[in-house]
Amino acid sequence: MTHQVHAFEPPERFVAGTVGPPGERTFFLQARGGGRLVSVALEKVQMTLLAEKLEELLAEAHRRFGAELPEAPAALSDNEPLDTPVDEEFRVGTLGLAYDVDTATVVIEAIAAGESEVELELGGGAELADEDEDDEDDDEEPDDDLDRLRVRLTPAAARAFIDRARRVLAAGRPPCPLCGQPLDPRGHLCPRHNGYHR
Repeated sequence: MTHQVHAFEPPERFVAGTVGPPGERTFFLQARGGGRLVSVALEKVQMTLLAEKLEELLAEAHRRFGAELPEAPAALSDNEPLDTPVDEEFRVGTLGLAYDVDTATVVIEAIAAGESEVELELGGGAELADEDEDDEDDDEEPDDDLDRLRVRLTPAAARAFIDRARRVLAAGRPPCPLCGQPLDPRGHLCPRHNGYHR
């Protein structure tokens, strides 16, 4: 079976979004460009990590290479819903990040979960690598036979992506003030109260 690399370098639009009501949301990364639309599903914890690590990567690129460290321009705020149809191309197993010094762009790669990875990765392990890391030394062919989505963003576009991802993450269920777990509209068994409804 041939694997597909969905490359958008750069995309017309690259956003994080969700489908479904709070508590039952499915999280997606979606890229659009050149008449193509690709949506890949990922775990909430992977999206959280992606936003955090992108933030760190921008700061590191600024520190090491003098890359611009953009503030998110309010005018560029994308609050539109995901483009439809939202057809899940694959479920993300691994996330990769790199900063390309030559083009001063950020490269994000979402790699499909392999058969053996699914249980392992659903625990939220998102791997993020900085540029120049060589993992070619591994004997096994890492992910060459897995589908992947690759996008190349300017630092400003990466900043806009981070801000939207954070808004999407914050739009879920509010956390319980005692235990921090998401509150459910139907009630919440809080471990801090030994399972009694509060």
